[in-house]
Amino acid sequence: MAIVVNLDVMLARRKMRSNQLAQLIGISEPNLSILKTGKAKAIRLATLDAICRHLDCQPGDILEFHDE
Repeated sequence: MAIVVNLDVMLARRKMRSNQLAQLIGISEPNLSILKTGKAKAIRLATLDAICRHLDCQPGDILEFHDE
């Protein structure tokens, strides 16, 4: 897929663990892991909004397009 998810980078920059973020945004740890590894086929805008709010970042800090 041409969309790369840099969620693990943002978590490291904010010194936050995945399980903390999952609890804050109200999704399960396995679902957050699917997002982190780039295996997700879609992401709800409400989830992206919550991630950006808690990591104090922009969607472009998390999602990146790579032309294959």
